[in-house]
Amino acid sequence: MPADRQHLRRSLYRLASSQAGYFTAAQALEIGYSYQAQKYHVDYGNWERVDRGIIRIPEWPIGLHDRLVRWVLWSKGRAVVSHESAASAYGLGVSNPSKVHLTVPPNFTMSNPNVVLCYRHLPDSDTCVLDGAAITTVERTVVDIIESHVDEEFIQAIVDDAIDTGSVTRRRLMRRLEELSNPSRIRGERLLAGASK
Repeated sequence: MPADRQHLRRSLYRLASSQAGYFTAAQALEIGYSYQAQKYHVDYGNWERVDRGIIRIPEWPIGLHDRLVRWVLWSKGRAVVSHESAASAYGLGVSNPSKVHLTVPPNFTMSNPNVVLCYRHLPDSDTCVLDGAAITTVERTVVDIIESHVDEEFIQAIVDDAIDTGSVTRRRLMRRLEELSNPSRIRGERLLAGASK
């Protein structure tokens, strides 16, 4: 294999390793794989087309959060995993959503029936990376759940787990509740007061 092809392959694998084995057609093009070369690799089974413009290295080990990486790539890197999907990824409460919850900028125009979108600008301090997927922090996740749900038993389990694991403190969550509307803030204060000590 010529040196330039080895370099291309190494560059692609380096990128894919940070994204659970996934990459986009645009990323492959940027590395140096023409669309014709991409078609060749898909046709011969070297790569697996997962969705329009989303490709995966077939032999890459399946990870716990691969599905989340795939949907962040679907959004062209503009989405952050959030709400129930983030709670599930962190193992908080009993959330097991059938759709992926993503927070996207207000001007985001894409849609998919497998995705629930929340439109909001998130500061960098409210996001992190989990196994290659951009995701809301535990603190932001808990605040989002308090804001978007009315099932207090569901919310309480998430709040309790977040505090019990030491991922957040009651004090920091109380401060964050100031960002919410009155009904959500009052509900959050009541649930935090009842949170496991």
